[in-house]
Amino acid sequence: MQIGKRHFNWGSRTYVMGVVNVTPDSFSGDGLMTESGNDAYVRKAVSQALRMEVNGADVIDVGGESTRPPAAYAGAKPVYEAEEIRRVIPVLNALRGTVSVPISIDTRKAAVARAAVDAGADAINDVSMLADPDMAGTASDLGVPLVIGHTRAKAAYDDVIREVISDLRTAIERAQMAGVAKDSLMVDPGIGFGKKPSHSLEILRRLDELQVLNLPLLVGPSRKSFIGQVLGLPVEERLEGTAAAIALATARGADVVRVHDLPEMARVARMADAIVRHPVRSEPTDANIQNG
Repeated sequence: MQIGKRHFNWGSRTYVMGVVNVTPDSFSGDGLMTESGNDAYVRKAVSQALRMEVNGADVIDVGGESTRPPAAYAGAKPVYEAEEIRRVIPVLNALRGTVSVPISIDTRKAAVARAAVDAGADAINDVSMLADPDMAGTASDLGVPLVIGHTRAKAAYDDVIREVISDLRTAIERAQMAGVAKDSLMVDPGIGFGKKPSHSLEILRRLDELQVLNLPLLVGPSRKSFIGQVLGLPVEERLEGTAAAIALATARGADVVRVHDLPEMARVARMADAIVRHPVRSEPTDANIQNG
């Protein structure tokens, strides 16, 4: 897949997507905006994106609306289209020509996606499973890759993996009917989106079953609430839990992992790749091997 100016060779390694949240209320505690909304957040976003690129990010994912569930986290509010555009466009304008890796826009709104691509975004990451009926057509018109993330209004499943696959198949068909080429699509099982912690764990356990869709697979377990539920830890202490989820996702066929913590998670993905996908490129000589 071509994303921006870069070619992604699926199956060769696990690619890393770094998260830049230009929100005041991100669930992960890394939102760069303040409630007053001063423009310092643009400089912070550029600085964060540059650090992520240096530390192993292959894609930068910019989002202007928190997707944390309102019922679980007080204060998460929907963001109107104009406000989301106001947040992300200055950042995208500043990033264009500053970072060399592709940029994706994390949005559920087709109008925001269009404005973002016009400002320099190279792909659309839609966690709402095409809830906006214009999203697929917009991606087709713009000729950019589209990530379809799974979600449901209620976390009710008989078999979570089979139902995620079925729901995603329906969304993929809608996207293709709107003109999006199959080789421009990626899927995300939506860990934490309309899922109980047990569902998110089951998805990671059976992630390889999603390969039946024959599309690149993006997985985003970073700092999610299921990790906090298992370990009994707040969001700022979920690094090791995230690392375990990233390693297992890599072993089960994830093509892209979406993360907040770099370089740590890039190192985890690289090590997991060395174990499950290919050997280390240069082996040490016997004379240089000490203590294992």
